[in-house]
Amino acid sequence: MTSRILKVGIAGFGTIGKVVGERLDQGVCGLELVAITSGDLTKAERNVAHYKKTVPVVSADELCNLADIIVECAPTSAFMSVVEPALRQGKIVVTVSGAAILDHPEIVETAKEFGGQIILATGALLGLDAVRAAAQGTIYSVAMITSKPPTSLTKAKYIVENNIDLLNLTEPLRVFKGTAREGALKFPSNVNVAASLGLAGVGADETQLEIWADPSLTRNTHNIKVDACSARFELTIENVPTTENPGTGRITALSVLTALCSITTPLRVGS
Repeated sequence: MTSRILKVGIAGFGTIGKVVGERLDQGVCGLELVAITSGDLTKAERNVAHYKKTVPVVSADELCNLADIIVECAPTSAFMSVVEPALRQGKIVVTVSGAAILDHPEIVETAKEFGGQIILATGALLGLDAVRAAAQGTIYSVAMITSKPPTSLTKAKYIVENNIDLLNLTEPLRVFKGTAREGALKFPSNVNVAASLGLAGVGADETQLEIWADPSLTRNTHNIKVDACSARFELTIENVPTTENPGTGRITALSVLTALCSITTPLRVGS
């Protein structure tokens, strides 16, 4: 917790970044939005034109010079170009890109070396406090089944590369079975929750994952089962997809906001 105002910069101003920016512009105690960067700077400038306070749209290099906290919600391909410079300046990075962390594990050592911190916002998957607690003892198994409406998966890397037609399904189709690490590689923008589950528990290589395209669903649904020496539990969450990007649930941006607020709040609920 801190009593000073922390300056926040947003990298990536799409489905998640715009929601976070709007809320910060409305006012969040202890936090001030000071800058934004985006792959499309002109579009970002249009999107902040109505803000109560003028927020500069800057290059990625400028962003970490202006902010104490970087909210990373850029495309997976831009993850390192945003996160590494920020951590080398000892900044806090809030991200939902669990898959990118799995792909670039060295980024954790960068944070340690330069005094930075990575906060992986995990509100899109419930129960991770329990998983993390169980990991302090012995976890025997972790399994996750993700089921999504076909429209939430049509742009997934694996689906596109393999020309899999999901829009004409009449029954559920399992499109992946393997480990969370394998799933994160094949679906880097779709199963960040699986990567987060792996990082919270027994690791991505020991976390089992199935991904289903289900035409009967309207929500992105995640079910996890954990068997540990301390507890056995099963949890299910049904996330409402965003209109702009069905692969991302509405709760994801709210998860980022919650992670930001936990940095400055005098009472933090949850580990």
